[in-house]
Amino acid sequence: MDTCACKWSWILASSGVTIFYLASSSLGSSWSTESSEIANNATAKDGRDPSFKRACRELEALLGSKKIDTNPANLLSHSATQWSPAPNPTIDKPALLVYPESTEEVSRIAKICNANSIPVTPFSGGTSLEGALAATQGGVCIDFKNMKSIVEVRPRDMDCTVQAGLCWQDLNDHLGKHHDMFFPPDPGPGACIGGMISTNCSGPNAYRYGTMKDWVVSLTVVLADGTVVKTRGDGRPRKTSAGYDLTRLFVGSSGTLGIVTEAVLKVTSRPKNERVAVAAFSSTQSAIDTVVNLVQRGVPLAAIEMLDEVYMYAINQAGYTDRKWKESPTVFFKFAGPTLNGVKEQIQLAEAASHDVKGKCLSFDIAETEQEVESLWAARKTALWSFLALKENPDVDEFIGSDVAVPISRLGDIIEFTQERLQSCGMKGSVIAHAGDGNFHAAILHHPSQKSIAQQIITDIQRKGISMAGTVSGEHGIGLAFRDVLVEELGPDTIDVMRRLKKALDPKCLLNCDKIFRAKDPLMGVSMIITTSGPKRNSRFLSLAVPDATKRKMDVEHGGEIMRNYWLRKIGLQKTKILISKIREIP
Repeated sequence: MDTCACKWSWILASSGVTIFYLASSSLGSSWSTESSEIANNATAKDGRDPSFKRACRELEALLGSKKIDTNPANLLSHSATQWSPAPNPTIDKPALLVYPESTEEVSRIAKICNANSIPVTPFSGGTSLEGALAATQGGVCIDFKNMKSIVEVRPRDMDCTVQAGLCWQDLNDHLGKHHDMFFPPDPGPGACIGGMISTNCSGPNAYRYGTMKDWVVSLTVVLADGTVVKTRGDGRPRKTSAGYDLTRLFVGSSGTLGIVTEAVLKVTSRPKNERVAVAAFSSTQSAIDTVVNLVQRGVPLAAIEMLDEVYMYAINQAGYTDRKWKESPTVFFKFAGPTLNGVKEQIQLAEAASHDVKGKCLSFDIAETEQEVESLWAARKTALWSFLALKENPDVDEFIGSDVAVPISRLGDIIEFTQERLQSCGMKGSVIAHAGDGNFHAAILHHPSQKSIAQQIITDIQRKGISMAGTVSGEHGIGLAFRDVLVEELGPDTIDVMRRLKKALDPKCLLNCDKIFRAKDPLMGVSMIITTSGPKRNSRFLSLAVPDATKRKMDVEHGGEIMRNYWLRKIGLQKTKILISKIREIP
């Protein structure tokens, strides 16, 4: 029997006391023995490790000292930010930064790290959230700042080849200036192509143009062992049925399956006759009702965004724009089309819908000139930075957010639930929505002493989203923060398929360790005694795999509670109240 495999067995006794204990049976769910093999290989490396020292010498011989950095401040900034902190910033950081200039150099770096079992974390713009940057196993961080070239633009084919470190804004500046074209995905300012691919990002333009996956034709990827793969060979077809869709496999994989170094991207004609309108409402529900009405009627808008009154207050306070805004729930509309008359018709429909709601539309302002368009839309694009500026103690307060997406008909319900939770918590909270496609973000600023409360609110919002046939992440990716609730959304069997793919492509678990799902088995070494109350069941043995490391210090996302509740629902005990009375770590 495999000693790495274990299973929770439990007894439901008529007395109402349930005792968990570890049994030596094989594990039949998502936490398979394969998981443990991955965990055994995911070992942190630092400067004291002989293999790491050997790798450093080889990397210096390859790159030269100018392309290697061990500055502590730089190491920290590559692993934690104020919008995406690492669980333990002083520990969860790389030991070394490297700055390659070509796919060949990335391949050779990967070969060195693989030979010495050194973890690798890719880094491009550093704008990711949900703990996606944290180097939880240390190792080497590959920074793509020296790989930001536009390799080629092919206007007649409407595609381009770019390197992973290129910022999307720089790409659009070049496309607009030289080709009257643009690349639609528009995440936060500063995001780069490599990270955008890794998270399958989107942004306001997703309502009309789709997400990142819809604009990637093919990828050049370096695997964990240094193998260079072109997902469509040397081809650039707009459609194909030739073999597995490896391009889509890597898009959204958070750098856990391979390191993207180049991409062939679709581009399209730059929007014509672009206009922006901003409508202020007396209530959030009125704003959402307007959005849903327009979406369901099929009005061809370029983007529809909703910001609540807290965000509008933050924008005024931050001063990033050149005007003052009504501090009330606000919808930002973007319009574009081949003819000005067509765009004016879209604006008329949006204005009519804004006034045709039960609540009151306080104002409807239209930007006519290009400068006015940029001014109004800048308020939306700088919203996160404006909200972060509201910290009462900038050096102490922390940020946490959600990324839930639901079917459009449930957007009003989930936002109403979210605002009730935010208002009851006593912390500064706000809601912003890519309202056209049902994706919204709850944001909370909190003191470290309030961290567990803030995390529980985010978890409640995620669970509510799942119950509405939604997802815990519409565009940010899973990172570290959403790993456990992802199991609640997808189920352990689906997660195990992902884990098998990971092991096939990265058997040592070296690439962006610990992201998306847990590599280490949280079953091992924990026992509990819990007390149950509620509907009673007949006394009998129930054996099932419950990946539950409840309330351990490492379990900062309340993941143990999520997993326990998942399995209680799975066996029909969702109404049973659970009270943990004892937790014991087994050596």
